[in-house]
Amino acid sequence: MKNPKMIFILVTMFLNFLGFSIIIPILPFLVGKYEHSTNAIALYVGLLLSAYSFCQFIAAPGLGALSDKFGRRPILLFSLFGSVIGYIFLGIGGALWVLFLGRIIDGLTGGNISTVFAYVADITEPSERGKYYGILGAAGGFGFMIGPAIGGILGHISLATPLFIAAGVTLVNMVWGYFVLPESLHKEQRLEKVNFTHLNPFAQFNHIFSIQILRRLFLSGFIFFFALFALYGNASVFLKDVFKFNVTQIGLLLFVVGILDIISQGFLVRKLIPIMGELKLASLGLLFSIVGFATIATTAVFTIPAILFLGIVLLNIGDGLYEPSASGLISNSIGPKMQGRVQGANQGMQSVSRVVGPIFAAWTYQYWSGLPYVLESLVAIFAFVILAASFKIIRSAPTEELA
Repeated sequence: MKNPKMIFILVTMFLNFLGFSIIIPILPFLVGKYEHSTNAIALYVGLLLSAYSFCQFIAAPGLGALSDKFGRRPILLFSLFGSVIGYIFLGIGGALWVLFLGRIIDGLTGGNISTVFAYVADITEPSERGKYYGILGAAGGFGFMIGPAIGGILGHISLATPLFIAAGVTLVNMVWGYFVLPESLHKEQRLEKVNFTHLNPFAQFNHIFSIQILRRLFLSGFIFFFALFALYGNASVFLKDVFKFNVTQIGLLLFVVGILDIISQGFLVRKLIPIMGELKLASLGLLFSIVGFATIATTAVFTIPAILFLGIVLLNIGDGLYEPSASGLISNSIGPKMQGRVQGANQGMQSVSRVVGPIFAAWTYQYWSGLPYVLESLVAIFAFVILAASFKIIRSAPTEELA
């Protein structure tokens, strides 16, 4: 942790999740300036989150391929600059289309998480990656903890204030990275050339899915993240309507989520991976998440804050155990020349789930406020079944290197 490049990577991960979470408590109120019906606000909140993710799906695999060719450093700095511009447009506002423009710009340049994971894969041994991904997750959890609090508290000054602060801090981080971040991918490990296939997200997924272990891990991950991002995309609306939470209360609740991420990814993962291994730990995380989804679903009938908090604890501990373990399994299944592309595809896969998850939640929410969470529980069970059925394949698969 005394290494400047690792400190920068951790700070970048922190700021990425801070920027993501800082808008969650204010987004319904930001949209509420232009739309006034509950269903319309829920729909546009979902669409704004999905617009970012759709653009990230289009761009992330290509950015990953470019990082395999030109290195991680330029792609990471470019992604940070895109986030700065996106926050500024959200802060300026003035119309719904401006909000969408900000999310689109941020999404098209949103390769920072996949590049961060590829960077860490470059500088760590395969046996250590799950642990370091857990530390990255803890840094992200800290950002997720601080972001809603900042958004909730500063949102009382103006809804634009936290967004401009996020833009300023990200800009400072980008400038800092320009001076302290060395390149991690040696020239002999780089992709020799980049063609249209490498930049085409559909061709990229088809290429990567030709490897059976990646196909299984990506499918299980997509299904889980679909459920998770459906919950995140609808959570602020659900809390506002069912529990009558205001912007500060939503922010404080998400503050608790960040604390849980720090505990699970920063502490539990590091302790449990040497004992259980990444595959068993990922499975355990999915089981915790299933129970968490189901518990949250009951609060649509029994509006009891204690039950809500219990569900959030179970879900976020489960997610904290699953994500770094699954990322470690994915990273260890391929060689150094493919880290950027596979991490970009992983980010793209999550982006697809961010697109369809919030829209699915907004659509089902109009029938009954608890329906999205019941269905998310069932979806998470499916993700667990796929992973459990893949134990033998994952354990016996060799490390692959694709062209």
